Amino acid sequence: MEALLILGGLLLILAGFIWLISQAFATSLLWGLGSLLPPLTLAFVFSHWRVARKALILSCLGVIPLIVGLSLLASRDAERLEAIFSLRWLPTQVQPDLAMGVRGKLNGREFTPQQGEVINGVLTLREGQGFFARQEVTIRLPQRFEGALRVDVLPDDVGALPEVEIAWLSPDQELPETRRLDRGYTLHLDLQPVAPNKLRGDFHLVLPPQFETSLTGVVELYSDRLRYQNGQVDRRHDSRDTIAFVIEDYLQRRHASREVILESMPSFTLPADELELEVQAKVRGEQQTFTLRLGKSEQGWQVKGDDYPPLAEPVEAVAAARNVPEPVVAEPPPSRLDRRLRFSMEQVLRNPGRYQHLLMRAHTERGGVAEGRFAGLDSEGNLIIRRVIRGPGEATYNLAPGEIVLLELVEP
Repeated sequence: MEALLILGGLLLILAGFIWLISQAFATSLLWGLGSLLPPLTLAFVFSHWRVARKALILSCLGVIPLIVGLSLLASRDAERLEAIFSLRWLPTQVQPDLAMGVRGKLNGREFTPQQGEVINGVLTLREGQGFFARQEVTIRLPQRFEGALRVDVLPDDVGALPEVEIAWLSPDQELPETRRLDRGYTLHLDLQPVAPNKLRGDFHLVLPPQFETSLTGVVELYSDRLRYQNGQVDRRHDSRDTIAFVIEDYLQRRHASREVILESMPSFTLPADELELEVQAKVRGEQQTFTLRLGKSEQGWQVKGDDYPPLAEPVEAVAAARNVPEPVVAEPPPSRLDRRLRFSMEQVLRNPGRYQHLLMRAHTERGGVAEGRFAGLDSEGNLIIRRVIRGPGEATYNLAPGEIVLLELVEP
């Protein structure tokens, strides 16, 4: 209804203006040309009021439905009205999200991927925006990993090796062709985590000569399907991870606790404007089921009826941000040295050597948990936590103090 009123008002204003210009040309050629400029249009109206009044009245009539339509739109969806006046609907030049420096040939053709991810142990490099990529490389790792990733494979290696698949779509084909192999190739991966959800590092792949495939360079890959804008999760991005983040954030604020773990979520189809989901989550260790309705607006996905305030920052994060020492509580001296007493982020940053090689657990603001041995601080002041895992390499977490909302010392 609002759109019809706004459109009708604009059409009446436009029709009145065209009628006014035609009246000006009917008066004289100079008045017609001059009336194309707004100041001279007003001069024509005042000097030839009897000729111009009907066209001006028609334009004024168009202002009435325009104002009514804008008022209705403002009362029903103020965000959309703001988007209209801020010109956010105009097309903008999209900058690439990933810094791809890998180049080479795939099946004998030039390959310059624009998209890449490594999720659930599957690394993908993709060229093209369609449902089927024009060219694509997929590497399935034998086991999942956390943190850094390092893999080295030589043609003579045996055992459980990553599976490599290449695919390409020819101009005269509807479906892509694929080739797959699990040995006889050369692969080098050395990827390091980059906050908030990327991996970056060296990539080198050479397949046997008959595949005509050789790729090398520096890649940047997403480690999940969240997207970020100005350091915050972009709720406008359509992905299952975005929906999970929105629901978990809502439940944390609803129950005023960060002890919320989203355990299960039904399947759904994106893109969509609304979703109704029945999810299961653990709240403070208690299993609960919630039926939630989600909608997508200009600001992105949100749970309908969500008016809960943001969670207060933990005491440890506030003390570290303000550089204020935590209060020391007087207590009898322990019978043995226990470094968990009075443990805080500030103590780690002030004296990292005291906690070297101790087991720590870091809770990040994204809801992730990094647990492992503390290996000191890097040159930028980030905490280094190492964890030995099965599979291809050792997991290394480089966490900035600002990303950590709670830091725990697990052992004395």
